[in-house]
Amino acid sequence: MNKITQLFNIKYPIIQGGMIWNSGYKLASAVSNSGGLGLIGAGSMYPEVLREHIQKCKKATDKPFGVNVPMLYPNIDEIIKIIVDEGVKIVFTSAGNPKTWTSYLKENGITVVHVVSSSKFALKAQEAGVDAVVAEGFEAGGHNGREETTSLTLIPMVKEQITIPLIAAGGIATGKAMLAVMILGADGVQIGSRFAASVESSSHENFKNKIVETKEGDTQLTLKELAPVRLIKNKFFEDIQQLYAKCGTKEELKELLGRARAKRGMFEGDMIEGELEIGQVAGLIHEIKSVNDIVHDLVSEFEISKNDLKRISF
Repeated sequence: MNKITQLFNIKYPIIQGGMIWNSGYKLASAVSNSGGLGLIGAGSMYPEVLREHIQKCKKATDKPFGVNVPMLYPNIDEIIKIIVDEGVKIVFTSAGNPKTWTSYLKENGITVVHVVSSSKFALKAQEAGVDAVVAEGFEAGGHNGREETTSLTLIPMVKEQITIPLIAAGGIATGKAMLAVMILGADGVQIGSRFAASVESSSHENFKNKIVETKEGDTQLTLKELAPVRLIKNKFFEDIQQLYAKCGTKEELKELLGRARAKRGMFEGDMIEGELEIGQVAGLIHEIKSVNDIVHDLVSEFEISKNDLKRISF
């Protein structure tokens, strides 16, 4: 039996990334109902909004689902309390020290997974007692590692170091990519960008259409001084580059970023001044689809590709 399907009691080892402004209860419940593991993205939610999404998700699915919690956000204590109070059984933590909350969450009967971008942090997460890690390669959208290690090298490097289950993320939007990372040692996959361009994603239609339009080379990792993030190249991105060209300070970068820039882009649909986070794999996403169709396509292509391997020779 697959370690990830066993750990979460799901049909397919497919986890939907808890992306800010994309991962509301509609997306999470749809992924869970389709046989994967849906995650509500707490990073873009005030505590009471998160509570509402958890409650709505419980009504929308009787399957397992979880919450993604970026630990760098304020109100973290309140967010954790709501998760425990609402009886959420799975939490993915990111952007912080896994030691901070892992033992408390596990004491409350919660399965804990931590997102990492290096084998060093994967080991720290394992030592902190997490049940699994997500190793996220440089190709990924959203907040990323500073090391620029790609999934193709990161997954086997992490696999060498840890004994707990490994979930691969970054650059995965197809069944072929899913098979590739599992051959490299992953037990399952976490997929963000492909689910961002779904009917059920809570992001603005403008952003979904922009993902479909995005081609190879249209995204770039930036803002390493604050928190590395892969962005679509729009006017806001070019403003960042101009500030870098002038040797702008960290404070000036913070001022340019301001507040709610990601909400403005992904949720409110401002494709010019908004922060548009997406992975390199957007270049392989050509249409907005329902979650059910996306999961079906992933699983079908995975099975076909697995059979095709037998025909590969040299």
